[in-house]
Parts: sequence; structure tokens; C-alpha cells
Amino acid sequence: MSYAIIRNKNYKQGQLSYIYRHNERKNTNYSNNDISKQNSIKNYSLKKCTTSYQKAFNIIKEKYHLKGQIKKVSNVMCELIITSDKDFFENIGEQETKRYFETAYKFVAEYQNLGEQFIVSAKVHLDESTPHLHIVFIPVVHTINKKGKQIHKIACSEFWKGRESYRILQDKFYKYITDNGFDLERGKSTNIKHLSVEEYKKVTNYENIKCELQNEPIQEIDTTNMQLVLAQNKNLQLYNKKLKGYLAQTLKSIEKAITLEQENQNLIEENSQLHNENQFLKKYIDKAYDYISILINIPKLKIKNMIDNFFKELKEK
Repeated sequence: MSYAIIRNKNYKQGQLSYIYRHNERKNTNYSNNDISKQNSIKNYSLKKCTTSYQKAFNIIKEKYHLKGQIKKVSNVMCELIITSDKDFFENIGEQETKRYFETAYKFVAEYQNLGEQFIVSAKVHLDESTPHLHIVFIPVVHTINKKGKQIHKIACSEFWKGRESYRILQDKFYKYITDNGFDLERGKSTNIKHLSVEEYKKVTNYENIKCELQNEPIQEIDTTNMQLVLAQNKNLQLYNKKLKGYLAQTLKSIEKAITLEQENQNLIEENSQLHNENQFLKKYIDKAYDYISILINIPKLKIKNMIDNFFKELKEK
């Protein structure tokens, strides 16, 4: 059975040039040997970006008056990679493959009430072994400011708010895509292809498994003795079962490691936002002390002490 696969990655402004050149096939050479340059002509856009992603970001930000504090460390764009496996696309054919990606594009435009206008690029790659869709968008949230006015702001940590945000994305994508007639199973939150060798070894207990398998005695089969053949066959079956068990353990470990990594990244981003808000409030309160001091002609420090004592008495009561 094939899976409905959707995976997200966030990018800072300094990374936009790289993903632009990769997705829009602007490079001369690629380190990814899976890319067949002669087939790149088959790639097509569901939403074409006529400029660089950085310029597109600036244009959209200005056009829609997008709010939000943008710093060097801020994630300003997200990329959803949507695919399944090679057999799935070969079985459904060219037209249904196109419909699959068009359906996925519509899902993203509607997800979290995003809006198609904030999708920068949607590119289908057919020049690699498995067809897939890159959708690059600005994580815009629609909210109300303190004056009761609706605003649109760039806020990646709010768009992907909560530890379960990516699980929810996969659940909703699976339901949406199957409701539209595609016979798929829910994708698993793994990203095995993008793990480094060292990360792979770390999460799979590689060295211990390698040592145990190397010590496992494997003898050549002697076909002249039927009883020995049967015994060796049984040993091979047990060995094969053990290998399958290690594989299942490996996949679970990888899935858990990647989930924890993504949750950790979400928490880091949320913590950074809370820190910024905290610093803003501190400055705001300090400035309020300055104005009060001027208005009632009492030293700023004395006002602070009065307020601190007031809250201290409330706490004691």
C-alpha cells in the first residue's frame, strides 16, 4: 500500500536563494545524482514564480501590508514537499498524477485559512525517480490587533503552533486526499532519506546491531544432507525474522528521533517569540514608569517600590 506523504521545512531569509535555485532548476550542476537534467523540461508549475523567492517575499509583504517582526533568525517561508512512492504514480498514470498534485495544492491554499496569494511557488518535479511537488509559501496568520482591526502577519511559530502541529497536518492531508478519491494510507512522520550517516547510526543503535549480526554464524548449505538442509533453512528463517525485527526497531527509532527533533525546534521558536514579547513588555512598562513619574512628579524608583510593595502585600494576603 502506498502512503500520502507531506513534509514541511522552514527557512530563514538567508536560505531563500538556495531553495529558489534548487526548486526552479537554476543551477548548472546538482549534487543530487537522482536529478536527470534532460528530463527537467517535463517539470511544470501549478503556481509560477517569475522572480527570486526573496524578491517575491518583499513584493507580497508590501502588497498585503504583512505585519510581524522579521529578524535574521526568523523563519519567513515554509516549504511543503508532497509525494507518494514511484509505484503509486506509475499505477495512476499521468493525468491522475497531475490531479493528485493539483488537489494537494488546493489543500495547502486552504490550510489554516492561508490563502493562495501567500503561496510563492508550486513546482512539480518529474526529473527525479519519484514525482513530487514543492510548495513554498509565507506562513501568514490572520488575527485581530489590540484595536480590533484584522491584520495579516508573518508568524511561522504561530502557523505551526503546538507540539502536534505536524501530526495534525498529516491527518488533515490524508483525509483531504483520500476524500478526493486517492487510495492511500496515512504517511508516517519519517524523513529517512535526509538523515546523515552519523544521525542514522545514533538513532538505530547501529554499532550494537552490527556487532551482533557479525557474530551470527552463517554456514554454507550442504545439499547432500536433507536433514541438514532443513535445519539450515530453519536457522535462515530465524535469522531473517531477526533482521525484520531490527528493521522495525530501526524505523520506529528514526520516526521517534525526527518527531522529537521537530517538536524541539517548535519549542525553540515558541520560546524565542515569548522571550521577544517579554522584552517588549519590560520596555513598555519601564516607559510607563517614566511617564507616570513626570505626571505626578514622583521619582521613578519610588513609584516602582510602591507598586512592588502593593503586589507583595496582595500576595501575602
